[in-house]
Amino acid sequence: MDTYYIDGEFVPADRAVIPVTDLAVLRGLGAFELLRTYGGHPFALEEHLARLQHSVQKMGLLLPWTIEALRRIVLETLQRNLASGHTESNIRIIVTGGSSSDFMTPQGQPRLLVLVSEMPRQLEAWYTDGVKITTMQNRRILPGAKSINYLSATIALKKARDRGAVESLYVDRDGQVYECTTSNIFIFNGSTLATPGRRILSGITRAFILDLAQRLFTVEVRDLTLEELLRADEVFISGTNKGVVPVVQVDDVQIGDGRPGPHTLTLIKSLSERAAAHASQTSYIA
Repeated sequence: MDTYYIDGEFVPADRAVIPVTDLAVLRGLGAFELLRTYGGHPFALEEHLARLQHSVQKMGLLLPWTIEALRRIVLETLQRNLASGHTESNIRIIVTGGSSSDFMTPQGQPRLLVLVSEMPRQLEAWYTDGVKITTMQNRRILPGAKSINYLSATIALKKARDRGAVESLYVDRDGQVYECTTSNIFIFNGSTLATPGRRILSGITRAFILDLAQRLFTVEVRDLTLEELLRADEVFISGTNKGVVPVVQVDDVQIGDGRPGPHTLTLIKSLSERAAAHASQTSYIA
């Protein structure tokens, strides 16, 4: 059974609880990070912790743990789960709003949760055949912050899956494209890669993709419209568990020739090589 870190204690997953007075329960108030391992090693841990700190600050919550303290807790939690038999692990780091006597106002006592679980496998066909995504008029409530409140994302993703899609793309009333529920969005026109940069959550995987792409392509971080996206030569999404996933259909519109494009396949390979290099490094865990 998996072991979780819950507010100062390591407990079996089936005994992991927090009080119902916590604002995470009452109001969906809290910040989180999701990262994964490669070869058992946490990938981009420092980057995820830095973004967690930023999210907490944007929400007006306290973070009484230093980055180094958070790092030690995450690594110890992962260490305690080595016997769980995971092929690879997901690590969720959550800072809750803490208990509140008025059931509304944060009172400076956040809780820290670290959950380690088996990382889900994605379908191989996603990468060889591409996927469909849908669109929804929506936008992140607090851009730049990774909130535990996923109400709109959950609704959008359910609607997408009901239509045979794997993701839902947020578009505003003016047709500007932002991001998906749990992914960032990219397009290729020729050898130029473009991705939105405003009012989004800047993904950690997105940052690695941009770094890799700058060595191979022209890269533009700028506003994108849905009209431009639908005319693109290639489209793909990215995320922690997904990596790079080719998109071959948006709503009822086929992208390009309806197959994963060559530039997207190049980035899939480049990111895989970067992950393999990470997996071959010395483990964080002593």
